[in-house]
Amino acid sequence: MTHPVRAISAAAPATGPFSALGTSMRFARSTEIYGEDEDAEYLYQVISGAVRTYRILEDGRRQIGAFYLSGDIFGLEADETHISSAEAVCETRLVAVKRSALMARATQEKELARQLWNATARELRRFQEHLGLLISTTQERVVGFLLDMQRRVAKNNVVELSMSRQDIADYLGLTIETVSRTFTQLEQSGAISLPTSRRVELHNHATLNRLATA
Repeated sequence: MTHPVRAISAAAPATGPFSALGTSMRFARSTEIYGEDEDAEYLYQVISGAVRTYRILEDGRRQIGAFYLSGDIFGLEADETHISSAEAVCETRLVAVKRSALMARATQEKELARQLWNATARELRRFQEHLGLLISTTQERVVGFLLDMQRRVAKNNVVELSMSRQDIADYLGLTIETVSRTFTQLEQSGAISLPTSRRVELHNHATLNRLATA
């Protein structure tokens, strides 16, 4: 399969649900996977690393729409073109599969069709939850983001963030200064610890859940 994306190199075969039909590829940090308004020829699954989708607003600001982590499927579109751009947050390994081939196969394989249905449902839920965050207070946005990351990637209440503070700010519709200040306030309150800028230890979950809905 010839793939048009901007990958570093083809990688060893992947083991994800798309592996039988797709190609495993690696992308360097901040490498574009596809651009806004490009043909949506492929669907993707993250094997390792992280991906951000975003749009550039009329005033030049970047609005990140979603982060996709290991196991997530992205590139799903209602029409024939992408409504946003996608980039690797860090060094990332993906499986890319031709959309037409995947849809044809899904008409014959119930398990594959179920996976695509579940991916579509998760995408809708992710969109709804993101909208909810964007109309919340600053503290609710940051805490909600951390709790979401905990559900998706935490080990023993420790979240290793692959994204920068600027990424988080652009996802939450805040400034980087506001995000950094809120992280510091949460640390001072004892709700979290910050051993490094990318490592977050979550402590009092009752407090965090309360702050997320305050």
